Amino acid sequence: MLIDLGHYAPYGALFLVVTVFAVFVSERFAAEVTALGGVALALLLGLVGVDDVLKALSNPAPATIGAMFVLSAALVRTGVLDTLAEWLGHGITHRPTVTIALFFLLAAIASAFMNNTPVIMILIPVVFGLARRSGTSASRLLMPLSFVVIMGGTCTLIGTSTNLLVDGVSRELGLAPFALLEIAPLGIALALAGSLYLYLAAPLLLPERSTVSEQSLGVRRSWQVELFVPPGSPLIGQKVAGVADFRRSTTQLVDLIREDVSLRRQLRDEVLNAGDRVVVHASDSEVIGFRSSDAKEFAIAGTEPAPARPHKVVEALVKDHKGVFSALGWRRSHGVYPIAVHRHGSAVDLQDETLHLRPGDTVLLDGPAEEIARLARDEDLILLAPMQARAYRRDKAPIALAVLALVVAGAALDFAPILPLAIIGAAIVLLTRCVEPDEGVGAIDGRLLLLIVSMLVLGAAMEGSGAMTLIVETMSGPLRQLSPILALALIYAVTSVLTELVTNNAVAVIMTPIAVGVATALGLDPRAFVVVVMFGASASFATPVGYQTNTMVYNAGGYRFTDFLRLGLPMNILAGAVTVVLAPIIWPLEP
Repeated sequence: MLIDLGHYAPYGALFLVVTVFAVFVSERFAAEVTALGGVALALLLGLVGVDDVLKALSNPAPATIGAMFVLSAALVRTGVLDTLAEWLGHGITHRPTVTIALFFLLAAIASAFMNNTPVIMILIPVVFGLARRSGTSASRLLMPLSFVVIMGGTCTLIGTSTNLLVDGVSRELGLAPFALLEIAPLGIALALAGSLYLYLAAPLLLPERSTVSEQSLGVRRSWQVELFVPPGSPLIGQKVAGVADFRRSTTQLVDLIREDVSLRRQLRDEVLNAGDRVVVHASDSEVIGFRSSDAKEFAIAGTEPAPARPHKVVEALVKDHKGVFSALGWRRSHGVYPIAVHRHGSAVDLQDETLHLRPGDTVLLDGPAEEIARLARDEDLILLAPMQARAYRRDKAPIALAVLALVVAGAALDFAPILPLAIIGAAIVLLTRCVEPDEGVGAIDGRLLLLIVSMLVLGAAMEGSGAMTLIVETMSGPLRQLSPILALALIYAVTSVLTELVTNNAVAVIMTPIAVGVATALGLDPRAFVVVVMFGASASFATPVGYQTNTMVYNAGGYRFTDFLRLGLPMNILAGAVTVVLAPIIWPLEP
């Protein structure tokens, strides 16, 4: 303890937390930096000690959230979400309304069991495709998608980090832990009511906006590559149009070349032979999959087998006009293989004998790192970062799905707490190589975990200094004059308003002890109050900054701030009404 505030400790803790929240709103610093600064001041002022910090680190919520991030990464890497999106794309032409409704339903289900951020990242490009095929604007679908994903996350304990965090804080306060599906009845009711509202109101309240281009969204680009069918390939004898890898929504079959003769007009009926070259448009991940050493069906034409020497795939930007492009010349002089060329949002035919590289063209290069660097110097190219896309491990998808199902079933049946199950599940998907260690660990949002731990310490400062007791005593007096339902409504309203202004996890940590304290002071069972905080901190619809998925679609959909207020504010009120009415029915207030 460096400074002793004595009797002023409660007021010092209150002032510290209010200051932290004010800095959150100003967005002058990153949220986790602000929270960590608050912890440093709390230590300096003697509001917390080392034991409080260690206790926050031992809270099960951050570890559970981290493990669930790894499981989510495994589902993404194995192509589970991508396959789902591809399957939906096939139905949009014939039954657009049903397909879009099914799309939202599956998005909600996915968000109930995995982190919302990768769900939105995968589905934003799908929305653009669905909108294009159904003849509507993507801005009509993106905001409802975010809202549906948020509501899906309220259906299970692992649906959002906020749910896990509130559960962790309430355990520290002596409440029994929440079961995995305990909040499902309320979450499903909210999802049904919210979906009906979106179905009726979104067409009326959401204007069509000019969305940013797919390129600026980071949507996977389409490269034109030429694939070689080697002798012994299991694809020999199959119809080219029937090969699964050529029928994906992210891959388009362009041509079949046999002995330098194009068979483009007979693509549908042609059977693959050894030595055939297949020209396709493919996304980043599919190109890397074709280049992978595991791909024995075909290889990118002209490249050496992947295991022959350590290769990497790098993008290079063309600075100046070039003469006629010669892929063969680059191969002979540097041992580097141009895989594809991209120009102004479109793939370029690499086999065009009159191709001239222009400033701004992007070339996809395959070769040893030192040779790529030498080629860049000789040809005056700007090397960009290595491609972040990785080949999908679709053969591992059943493992990832089975692990997630077992984790969910084990928690739902009370076989074990969610934390050990999630850690075991994370270990399995890493050991079975559903996802690489760097990807799995990299998927863990360290900034979020730092924010959570820091806010847990600040919550301990509020509790230990007596500030929480001061707040509860101040609130409980006026609340005694109100009915329990109105007390619940007030807690929800305060939580919801704060969540729209600052990060929801910070609000959850501060409001959970207050809700428990108010319920106890009123002689009521605090469980319904905790659930109200859980939902109030998760169901954030009125601003693009209250929840991360809102921020992502805000940029992608070209929305204005007022668009969220127009559609989201009534949604907030609806969510509050559903939660406040049903929570005391599901969790009776009488102890």
